[in-house]
Amino acid sequence: MSIVTPGVQPASVLLRQERPAWLAEWGRFAAGFDPAGLPPEVLARARLVLLDSIGVIAAGMQEPELRALLARPNYAGGGAADVIGAGRALPPLLAAFANGTAGVMLELDEGNQYARGHPAIHVVPAALAAAPKDGRALLGAIILGYEMGARIGIASKLRVTMHPHGTWGTVGAFLSAAHLHGADAETIIQGLNIASSLGLSTSRRTMLEGATVRNAYAGLSNQLGLMAWDLAAAGFTGETDGIGAVYGGIIAEEFSPAAMTEQLGTRWEIARNYFKRHAACRYTHGALDALGEISARLPGLRAADVAAIAVETYVWTAQLDLPQPRNMLSAKFSIPFALATALMHGGASVPAFRPPALRDEAVRDLAARVTVREDAALTAQLPGLRPARLTVTLRDGSTHRAEVLTNRGDTEDPYAREDILAKFREMAAPVWGEAAAETLITAVEAVEEPGGLSRLLPLLAAPPRSAS
Repeated sequence: MSIVTPGVQPASVLLRQERPAWLAEWGRFAAGFDPAGLPPEVLARARLVLLDSIGVIAAGMQEPELRALLARPNYAGGGAADVIGAGRALPPLLAAFANGTAGVMLELDEGNQYARGHPAIHVVPAALAAAPKDGRALLGAIILGYEMGARIGIASKLRVTMHPHGTWGTVGAFLSAAHLHGADAETIIQGLNIASSLGLSTSRRTMLEGATVRNAYAGLSNQLGLMAWDLAAAGFTGETDGIGAVYGGIIAEEFSPAAMTEQLGTRWEIARNYFKRHAACRYTHGALDALGEISARLPGLRAADVAAIAVETYVWTAQLDLPQPRNMLSAKFSIPFALATALMHGGASVPAFRPPALRDEAVRDLAARVTVREDAALTAQLPGLRPARLTVTLRDGSTHRAEVLTNRGDTEDPYAREDILAKFREMAAPVWGEAAAETLITAVEAVEEPGGLSRLLPLLAAPPRSAS
């Protein structure tokens, strides 16, 4: 039987496809992966990623939406997996969802510029919920899941209407769980193909509108990754090349199989990550860094002194031009508001995006004087660079310019370890207290030592101070 409708192939043709070579290589690689052989700097980075993730999850868990969610009847029972910052445990699927959702609430989770997304918050909650036997296994699960998710992000180009949260992170979360369960190569391959079908149909507009369902995308990726492991372990199967099918034409426009294995085992994506200090979308950070440079040159600069701010940048930053965001989430995805509130509050901190700042007439007035436009030459420098040019015109007629090519925290301009520890203290101390925050830093640093995980987990189970 022949088919004459364009673009449709009969099953007899479609099913001739064989398993791609890159997928077979990944199955062998993941099944034989042992974190003991990793370079010390990769393990050190993984510990820092774990610590940073714990901090942003704990802080995000205090947000009113998370508190209300955990009070719902479906979350009433106990379980074996800790809900970080809540002082309680839930079944692994629910704990992974809650922790993943909390981790993106404040827009402070780490990311990877080459993957164009946030791998860690899609795998750390799943790895913790999958009952790692020791600290080395936990770090290995995080590193391996991070690597898989990030490489799909590198190899594919998501449709411009898609939000990256909740997409390839599901595959990474699955691989974290599979590693912790000692899966063989064939089970891993089946599970990768299963997990590829369980990503979400995410909408980019959610972040622009401030639709906070967007925060659940990362939580669902963790939950669905654990479900993909259960399905694979139970004998369910995926299609021959699920990742190639999904990311080669369904939710992404391009997929490069070669990128999945390039320098596999020698170049580790977790070692090329970035950390965030501005509590806003990563696309705002170049402009915020440029504003910081101008503010440093003009001590005492006030919002009232500014007549206008002009931003020239790449396409994804230029999209964030909404001057009057409606809530905290949309404010974090607004260049005009982010610049205005940072100037008013001395930085793009968590309080700078909360309701009092959103209602501040001085902030709103300054935001209305910010213009944003794309420069195609700057867009062409993605993803390696994230450039922004800022021109601040003062009421006295003077103009002050700054240009940055990278964001602070990128691999080209990384934050020092002490900067990340300071951020962790800012996140964790309000939840558990300063002494507990320091104890957590020590515990994560020693997580691979004998008994390290058993010392860390009770700290994650501790209730917040607000509950005492």
